[in-house]
Amino acid sequence: MSLPPVSDIFTMPAVTEPFIAWISSGDAEAQEREGDGPWVTSRLQRDSMFLTTGGAPYDFRFKTLTPEPFEVVLVILSLGIFNEALEEVYGKEASRVRLRDLSGFRDPALTVLLQKLRDEAMLRAPSRLFVRGIAQAVAVYLARNYAVVDDNAITSTPSLPGFKLRRIIEWMTENMADDFSLAKLAKQAGLSEFHFTRLFKRATGVPPLQYQIKIRMDAARRLLRESELSVITIANQVGYSTPSHFAQVFRKETGLTPRDYRRER
Repeated sequence: MSLPPVSDIFTMPAVTEPFIAWISSGDAEAQEREGDGPWVTSRLQRDSMFLTTGGAPYDFRFKTLTPEPFEVVLVILSLGIFNEALEEVYGKEASRVRLRDLSGFRDPALTVLLQKLRDEAMLRAPSRLFVRGIAQAVAVYLARNYAVVDDNAITSTPSLPGFKLRRIIEWMTENMADDFSLAKLAKQAGLSEFHFTRLFKRATGVPPLQYQIKIRMDAARRLLRESELSVITIANQVGYSTPSHFAQVFRKETGLTPRDYRRER
């Protein structure tokens, strides 16, 4: 599929089947968002891929960065073929297995399989048997390299596993005074920024930035109640460089200024 240099916003539909987008030619800057959330930017280069399954629809747009044609190969594996691969690789645990969501990664071995699939599909009379064989090989490869055992896999709406969510929240709490970094949080989870944001919101009900504000405000309320530290010191400890910004956020979250909250404790 050859695409124009600049795209309009289009919605990627929700799928239950494994979905692969392979950039076979050209470089581009892509942006993704779910609902009215922030746009998350990533660089798409030749032979980079996206892998996803399940979840809500999301918006996508891009612009090319090089003069060569921007071409993308889209592959949707049938659930029958993929489930067969899971059963072969994982046996009785197959029902607890899910694919990881990844953006902008490279895998030379998977690229070779997708090239074979594309070349066969472009023939005047492609072999259905050959296509099915390559699809089976892709399914087994994904099961071996990009699937994980997860008790949440049996649900229709994937989110972060409980142990991983706890680890992320602990890290956010320990580093609340640092500037918010979506990249660092996604790295802690082993996910792309876009997929981390989607899964975190499903698990907590709010985006990562809003959850960090909640952590900061919880800590600020505790310090205002239990310590005699100045408002300026508390603001610095929970990650705000100016007391005015801290007071603005605190009032938005609690309906009171920090000093009024302290007087009413």
